[in-house]
Amino acid sequence: MASRGLRPEHRGPPELFYDENEARKYVRNSRMIDVQTKMAERALELLCLPAGQPCYLLDIGCGSGLSGDHLSEAGHQWVGIDISSSMLDAALDRDTEGDLLLGDMGQGLPFKPGSFDGCISISAVQWLCNANKKSDIPAKRLYCFFSSLYSVLVRGARAVLQLYPENSEQLELITTQATKAGFTGGVVVDYPNSARAKKFYLCLFSGPLTSLPKGLTENQDTAQATESAFTHLRLPHRTSRRAVVRKSREWVLEKKARRRRQGKDVRPDTQYTGRKRRPHF
Repeated sequence: MASRGLRPEHRGPPELFYDENEARKYVRNSRMIDVQTKMAERALELLCLPAGQPCYLLDIGCGSGLSGDHLSEAGHQWVGIDISSSMLDAALDRDTEGDLLLGDMGQGLPFKPGSFDGCISISAVQWLCNANKKSDIPAKRLYCFFSSLYSVLVRGARAVLQLYPENSEQLELITTQATKAGFTGGVVVDYPNSARAKKFYLCLFSGPLTSLPKGLTENQDTAQATESAFTHLRLPHRTSRRAVVRKSREWVLEKKARRRRQGKDVRPDTQYTGRKRRPHF
């Protein structure tokens, strides 16, 4: 009973957590199937693939093949890799069309350079942030994963990784290792003001940074931007932080911008941001 409130990553390694009972949920639970399918649909949309052109895609953490089924319906060929043999068995029982491979993404992806036109991943990357053995170092496993992912993608291709970061520090760890591996890109947040519908998508480019897609919101007309980008360039504000007066308007705006880059919910800037208030007696 005590483990009911824990995140899945805290209950044990993924190859043990996703056993036959858990795999059965991804085959029989209609709500879970619907959520996985919608996230795969959104990830494929963010890939921005050429219209009407079949592509060869990689599905990392493919599980029972729900996301792969959507790739097949869209006319693409795909290869899936997962660490859970039970989930892959469920995919085989469902007669998925993609090729399946048992493997640990934290040890690198065993494919030739330039093999794939794009990559998606649903709810998998955050597992690399946890050390299940003394030899597991999250930063090194993340870098090994991202560097191999960069290698297996065609230059200029994209990878869209849907994830559930535990906190801003974990999200920063993931994006930092992706940048070290050579990627540019950013985090797209769908429905940032919803506790249940909020989704994070790490959009990675194996080439120059292009325009980052906009995040979905309940009200597209009045919503603020819901994405944060990262590049290899050092941000100019970091070199002049010491000259900013604490609690000033410039200091407050800088702090809010930093929190937006970390994927946190921040209120929009107004004419009253950073305004000094009269003391109360």
